[in-house]
Amino acid sequence: MAKALKINHVTLIVDNLEKAGEFYKQELGLEPLPAFRFDYPVMFFKFNDEQQLHISEWEDRTSFRGHICVQVDDFSSIFFRMKELNAIDVNPWGKVRKLPDGAMQMFVRDPSGNLVEISSIPGAEVDDRIFKDELYEEGLYVSKRNDFRGLKSDDATLYHNKP
Repeated sequence: MAKALKINHVTLIVDNLEKAGEFYKQELGLEPLPAFRFDYPVMFFKFNDEQQLHISEWEDRTSFRGHICVQVDDFSSIFFRMKELNAIDVNPWGKVRKLPDGAMQMFVRDPSGNLVEISSIPGAEVDDRIFKDELYEEGLYVSKRNDFRGLKSDDATLYHNKP
């Protein structure tokens, strides 16, 4: 049986290719890459040597909760920048939080309305002002659905050690 090994790329649908492309390049520091010669507006970006983000311009609307997760090297600076841009969206998954594994987490909208989760590595240094900000909340997001299906653990993490 085949086994998925990693995420190769994520494609997000945007309503303005240039504006969204500038967001991913300027605000998240992604490197633009050449795309194939598709007959529709598209941009590719490099995350690392194995993963990419693709954005493509179409007319249809975006998802409320579906998202990509981007690990950043400086959570504090991007928190304050996203707050300045009024890009933080607490509606789908709650406020900015520190997860049980020590990683920081927030959700922002790109200029086309796509949801992007931004996280730090567990234990990364975080500006104390974030913990006092109105956009911060202790504990995990609670949906109030009381449906506990799925594999869960107190040792869960967004990050995995390589074998």
